Amino acid sequence: MAKPRLKDVAEYAGVSPKTVSNVINDYEHVSERTRAVVREAIDALGYRVNLAGRQLRRGRTGMLALAVPELDVAYFAELARHVMLEADRRGGTVLIHETGGRRERELAAVHGFDAQFTDGVILSPLALLPRDLANRDTRLPLVLLGERTAPGGADHVGIDNVGAAREATAHLLARGRRRIAVVGGALRGPQGTDRLRTHGYREALRPAGVPFDASLVVPVPAFHWQDGARAAAELADRPDRPDALLCLNDHLALGAVRALHERGLAVPDDLDVVGFDDIEASRFSIPTISTVAPDKQEIAGAAVRLLLDRIDQPDETRPPVEHVAAHRLIVRESSGG
Repeated sequence: MAKPRLKDVAEYAGVSPKTVSNVINDYEHVSERTRAVVREAIDALGYRVNLAGRQLRRGRTGMLALAVPELDVAYFAELARHVMLEADRRGGTVLIHETGGRRERELAAVHGFDAQFTDGVILSPLALLPRDLANRDTRLPLVLLGERTAPGGADHVGIDNVGAAREATAHLLARGRRRIAVVGGALRGPQGTDRLRTHGYREALRPAGVPFDASLVVPVPAFHWQDGARAAAELADRPDRPDALLCLNDHLALGAVRALHERGLAVPDDLDVVGFDDIEASRFSIPTISTVAPDKQEIAGAAVRLLLDRIDQPDETRPPVEHVAAHRLIVRESSGG
């Protein structure tokens, strides 16, 4: 049986081939009704975009690179899945790279891995310096996720980390908690997620009349289960132990809950625990983990859209775009939900 062609989809949907092309390329000026009819025709006929032909005509490969610090951190694995789904929907293919949070590997990503087969890069950096972006070749489209290394330099997609931490802390304060520790927090160093979330935490303390105690900001070597467990164990063994933990990702929160359990402390009766990221494990732990949930689907969709816009409409004079994705606080058992 012959493979369906674009004009077959157009006939099936009762629209022009140009309209089908516009839907496939996600052009804005197509009504939702027409978009739905065309997608239904694509699904019914099993039509697949001829990537090789289309990319040859455009001088593109159709390959997008996604570089993240660690794939065994659930947030990045879940985010990568959303990026792959979004790119596939738009007819692209994603090559995934793990940087380990090492600057030299992040620099390689910024420069497209010195390869000719990557049309653009989506990068979640941890170690980049401001000058790394200032010195990059702007002809390679780049979208940054999460960490904001420096103003400008590339399109950026993230959440309001200050506001999210402020909301999570306000929730704990509303439950009567007054000694809230920040596991994974930072008071100095690069302006990364840890410092932004610590800043949001401090902003929530002021209107509640709770004095800031720097000893309750506990940095960790990495954002892994064991780091959360070690930090929580140290905090639990203090004579003036905290009554709540704001953990800056869910891995830290899950490790913390385990360490508290081993010391005979109940969550949330003795301490509340709140995490970040809403990874799947947080919904099935005992207790389930309250968490700040970034809209991963929106983050992935915005990143792919911005990258393809740069690829399809190269203009080095166009200023970088800042996209702030939605987030929400999900209250579960670990903080009284």
